[in-house]
Amino acid sequence: MKKLNIKLLIPAALLAIATNSCTDLDVDIESQYTSYPNSEIAVAAKTSDVYYVFRGQLGRRFNEAMTLSSDECMGVSYDGSYYDNGNYAHPSLHDFSADDPCLGYWSDLSSGITKCNQVIVDLGGEEEAITAPIRAARAYYHFVLMDGYGDVPILDHILDDDEVLTRSDRADVAKWIEEELLAIRDDMPTDVDVSTYGTPTYWMVDALLAKLYINWNVYTQDVTSSSWSASSTNEKLNDCVAVCDEIIQSGLFNLSDDYLEKFYPTNGSHIKDFIYAMPFTAANSDGNVIARFNGWRKGGNDGEGGNGLYGTVVSKSFAGNFAVNPEFADLFTLDGDRRNDALFKDALYQYDPATYQVTSTPFTYNGTQVVLTKDITLASVDANLNVGNNATGWSQGYRFNKFAMDPSDYDTYGRCQDNDVPIFRYADILLTKCEAILRGATATNGETAMSLFNQIRSYVDAPAISSTPTLDELLDERGREFFGENWRRNDLIRFGNFEDDWGFKNTINPNAATDYTKRLFPVPTGILNENTNWSQNDGY
Repeated sequence: MKKLNIKLLIPAALLAIATNSCTDLDVDIESQYTSYPNSEIAVAAKTSDVYYVFRGQLGRRFNEAMTLSSDECMGVSYDGSYYDNGNYAHPSLHDFSADDPCLGYWSDLSSGITKCNQVIVDLGGEEEAITAPIRAARAYYHFVLMDGYGDVPILDHILDDDEVLTRSDRADVAKWIEEELLAIRDDMPTDVDVSTYGTPTYWMVDALLAKLYINWNVYTQDVTSSSWSASSTNEKLNDCVAVCDEIIQSGLFNLSDDYLEKFYPTNGSHIKDFIYAMPFTAANSDGNVIARFNGWRKGGNDGEGGNGLYGTVVSKSFAGNFAVNPEFADLFTLDGDRRNDALFKDALYQYDPATYQVTSTPFTYNGTQVVLTKDITLASVDANLNVGNNATGWSQGYRFNKFAMDPSDYDTYGRCQDNDVPIFRYADILLTKCEAILRGATATNGETAMSLFNQIRSYVDAPAISSTPTLDELLDERGREFFGENWRRNDLIRFGNFEDDWGFKNTINPNAATDYTKRLFPVPTGILNENTNWSQNDGY
């Protein structure tokens, strides 16, 4: 259980104000304050809801969309159980539907942007420096929308009652995000401590700019065209290196944290690798249920009422239907690599419920030790991705155990977890600078692509490389380092590998090998119904 959380540091009076503020954000504009007190407590109360509007999506549905549409995992079913109208199979097969729940995060982000705009007005408008972090959150929400759906509206003001909302070209959205971030950067807080944890800072802005710049060719060209090339010239590579250097040279972040421990339920503001993270508290039912889908289907007990996979009896069930694709599992074979231990694989052993570390006690189910197979066998090779509803089926494919959960919290708080989810990490900045150099940027500060790459290898005790890495090697390393953190789809598209053959995707859906329109998600039906002047994305 997490012993320190940002919410616990806010005085009770502030929590009361924050609660009222969250309600205020949803009422008509006419009933809003014409002015708002700018004391530290009042501002914190007014902005509290703005920064965490995306929390529930990061803890489940958005994570599903990013993980299952990449080569990381496939969403299997058990004789119909957890098929759920294709919600997990569709992204796994690149057969996306506009009504898939995992692709419905547009409305949450749109709501967050609307709240940002109202708070900016309440705090005096964009000319007030105090609004910079809110504008950064607004830019981040636009970035996530643009990354997933392509052309999206630029919502930089409160809409008039009769204003018709239009979608802007993806390239224009990317350029607006850059302009917005550069405009607010000098007004952003630079402190990195518990008071700024989970909220936008100067370094979060730099990290978001780094993501924007390294993907510039994706966002400013037609990535759905067969003529698009992952190797075309990127005019923003040196800009990317510059913002990475600011973060690196700040000395505020490092790789001193153990790889597994920084994702434990005890993580938080003390993790030096986290530049920007989303705080979660199980007791508040914030919505991080990642372990529910990455555990073993019957891991709560041994089938006979005894301790289960987590070293105790867990009464709440596990879906356990995110099976690691064999091709992705092959990445985790480097000698000594600490990241290898972040997967459930092969013969399973119980974990200590207090330390979250594996023990020497075999995990048995109905008297037989559970053994996960790397390869996945379907009952029938079709769009159901059915592995069968028995111990053999439940054991098809490895599982992620990166965000190890506290079994007591999982049981007590409806499968919710305490693990904070990183959005931007220092390790990502190092590998992003490495990539920019490999793609043609000028190396700086004596750092080469190889030295940056080996910083990652060193801290996880993996073998160092002795020559400049290739882009393919870098993509593999990003897979090892950031799996389950919602960036793999983004990486695969940028590297031109989103249509590659993995799992059963191209076997069951042959069109997935050549259908570049799937590099964008379909606009959710509900959003189209609200904006009848819009048309669906091509290919849907």
